[in-house]
Amino acid sequence: MLTSKYDCFSCANQNCLIKKHTSSEFIQELLRLKNTIACKKGRQFIMEGAPINGLFFVHTGKAKVLKTGIYGKEQILRFVNDGEIIGHRGFGTREKYSISALAIEDTILCNFSNEVLKEMLQNIPALTYDFMLFYAEELNRSEIKVKTIAHMTVREKVIDALLYINRKFGENHKELLNVQLSRQEIADFAGTTDEQVIRTISSLKKEGLLKAVGKKIGIINVENLKKEISEHNYFLDS
Repeated sequence: MLTSKYDCFSCANQNCLIKKHTSSEFIQELLRLKNTIACKKGRQFIMEGAPINGLFFVHTGKAKVLKTGIYGKEQILRFVNDGEIIGHRGFGTREKYSISALAIEDTILCNFSNEVLKEMLQNIPALTYDFMLFYAEELNRSEIKVKTIAHMTVREKVIDALLYINRKFGENHKELLNVQLSRQEIADFAGTTDEQVIRTISSLKKEGLLKAVGKKIGIINVENLKKEISEHNYFLDS
C-alpha cells in the first residue's frame, strides 16, 4: 500500500467513476478502505482463474487486459490508461477472474474490494447509474467489435489496431505513438500473427502512411488510415 498522496480527492482523473462521486458523504468514509498498489513494468496484477479481489482503477500508467484463447494463445482484449477500470467483468457475477492484466509501464493502481464496492453501489444511486451506463457501453463495444472484425482483412485488422492505440494513448513530441508495444502485442490485439503485423507495417511505411523510429510507430496521416476501414462503418473511440 502506498501513501495518501494517491487519495481520490486530489486525483486528476475526472473520468474515473469513483472520482466523480467523491462529494458523497457516504463514499468519503469508504475511500479510506482503498488499497493503492505500485506495479512495475511487466508485472501481472490480475491472473486469469485467480479469486476475485475487487476492481482496479488506473491512477497513472498503462496496462493490457488479456485472455487465454485456443491452444493457450494470449489475446489482448484492450489496453487501459489513467482513470480506467480493470476486472469489472468478474465483479458481482463470478468467484474467479476471467481475464489477466499486466502493466506495460510503471503503473499506480487503486483497488476496491468487492465488499466496499457493494456498499457504494447499494447506497449511492448516482454511482450505480453511472456503472450501469458503463457496463451497457462496454457490452455495445464488444458486440460491434466481434461483428465487424470478422469481416476485416489482415491489413484492416492491423490498421484498426493502430488507430485504436493512437486514440487510446495519443502521440509524443516526436509524433510517435505514446506507448511502446512489440509487434507481437499488436498482433495479439489485432487477432493475427506477428509476421503479418510486420509485413503490414512494412507495407504501410512504404506507402507513406506510417513511420518508425526503433520499435516505436507513428501514424503520418490518421484520416487516410481511417478511410481504409471506412467501408465497415466502424470507428469506435478508445
